[in-house]
Parts: sequence; C-alpha cells; structure tokens
Amino acid sequence: MPIRNDREYRISDKIEIREEGEKVIVRGYASTFDPYTLFEDPDGYTWREQILPDAFNEADLSDVVFLRDHSGQVFARTSNGLLVLRVDGHGLLSETDLTQTEAAREMMKDIQIGNYTQMSFSFVVAKDRYEEKDRVVTRYIEKIKKVYDVSAVAFPANPGTDIGLSYRGLFDGAIKEIQTERSERKRAIEKLRLKIKLIGG
Repeated sequence: MPIRNDREYRISDKIEIREEGEKVIVRGYASTFDPYTLFEDPDGYTWREQILPDAFNEADLSDVVFLRDHSGQVFARTSNGLLVLRVDGHGLLSETDLTQTEAAREMMKDIQIGNYTQMSFSFVVAKDRYEEKDRVVTRYIEKIKKVYDVSAVAFPANPGTDIGLSYRGLFDGAIKEIQTERSERKRAIEKLRLKIKLIGG
C-alpha cells in the first residue's frame, strides 16, 4: 500500500454487499465516530484517536474514488455517481456500485469471496486537539479538510507497518509536550520538597 506523507490512512468497518433491485451495492463505513486505540508505548501510555461527529461538515468530498488498497485502478468515484458518501450518526457511509466495468465486477467478486474484508479511507486533517488523562492520550479530529479515497483492503493497519508507524508521527508534538510537562512537574515537586525541608529546619 503506497503511503503518502501528505495524507492519513485509517482502517474502519467491514464491507458488506447488498442487492438493491438490479443493482449490487458494496456498503461499509469508511470512518466511524467511535474512539479507537492506535498504539501503546513502552512508557505505559495508550494513544487513542476519535473522529468527532462534526468533522466532515466542511470536508471536500467532491471527487472521492474507490480503490483497492489505496492504489491502482479507479473502480468508482463520487463525481460519476457510482460512489455515494453520506454522513450519519455512526460515521461516513460508503455505498459503491461495482457493476459497471469488468474490473469493478472482479473487485466485487474479491469482496464477495472474502479476499477484501474491510474499508479504509485516506484524508487530510484541518483541525485536531490532544487531551491526556490517566496515561491515555487522545487525539480528537475536529475537522477533516479532504477525503481522497475509500478503499477495500485485505489487511488492517499493523503498528509495525508504514501506516502504523505513521500513527506515532501524528503524536510527536503531543509526546514532546507531555514529556516537557512531566519534567516541569518533577522540578516543581522537587522545589516544593526543598521548601518543606527548609521550613522544617
């Protein structure tokens, strides 16, 4: 899966196939609003993420394409009406007609027999924030600038892959900030101890 530094990638929901009259629709949530864990670090911190329900309100969804593993041939796109995206209370729902070309029908067959089992999407964030509580750091994605593609994927992102390692990059600033706050707390505690010692004689 080619990873671009200017985009983020997330695995989301499972894909299902539905028959709607004469059409066969590939359906799945490219993104959900449920919080999820990205990784745990050696210091015992858990790093989580949540896309907030209003994050897609101003997102550019004008020409999103349906791909296999975020690369290669385009099977459908929003601009030709074969890919429909809509936001509901659960997340960003993707509904795709993969019946119009031979390549698309082959992709649908791969989904039907279970070669591709999950949805993923690539995007750019416009606004986010971080919170730390009880050794859990959560990144809240408040605004998404653009969605580039939704993809059928064979494997979920693994912390050891390029995608998984890129998760850590998202938290670099937060990690440094937390480390600085920890150092400042330690210094403040040490100063307090010295004051108490002086007062106590």
